[in-house]
Amino acid sequence: MKILMVCLGNICRSPMAEGILRHLAHQRGIDLIVDSAGTADYHVGEAPDARARAAMMRRSISIEDLRGRQVALQDFTYFDMVLAMDNNNLRDLLRLAPNDEGRRKVELMLTLASTMGMREVPDPYYGPDSGFDDTYHLLENACNGLLDAIAHR
Repeated sequence: MKILMVCLGNICRSPMAEGILRHLAHQRGIDLIVDSAGTADYHVGEAPDARARAAMMRRSISIEDLRGRQVALQDFTYFDMVLAMDNNNLRDLLRLAPNDEGRRKVELMLTLASTMGMREVPDPYYGPDSGFDDTYHLLENACNGLLDAIAHR
């Protein structure tokens, strides 16, 4: 299975989600291809935000090697799932998808989270450093939900 995580700039939420899902899938012995991208081109080629990297390293997960990229049309063909971090990115992805098949692959990341009571992963970029830890916990919950669903197929 191939999964694409998507946020706005691809330097906070989506690379964190990519790193978490890779880590948890490896722990469970589930073979996945995971990538991340942004709907905007603001940070193409840049490393994830230092605060995102620090929050991940506190959990011994490195995302140092990741670089920002923008969603491409071929992503809707290549990936089996395209997971948006919030409603704005969901709308943008649905608009970008070249056809109904591509649109069917797009959903909100937190629809996979159990008992979180939230629909969107808040963008921690303009907030305090602690927001990156909050983002980690939301994404970890959603990634575990996704892996549970994959394991029960």
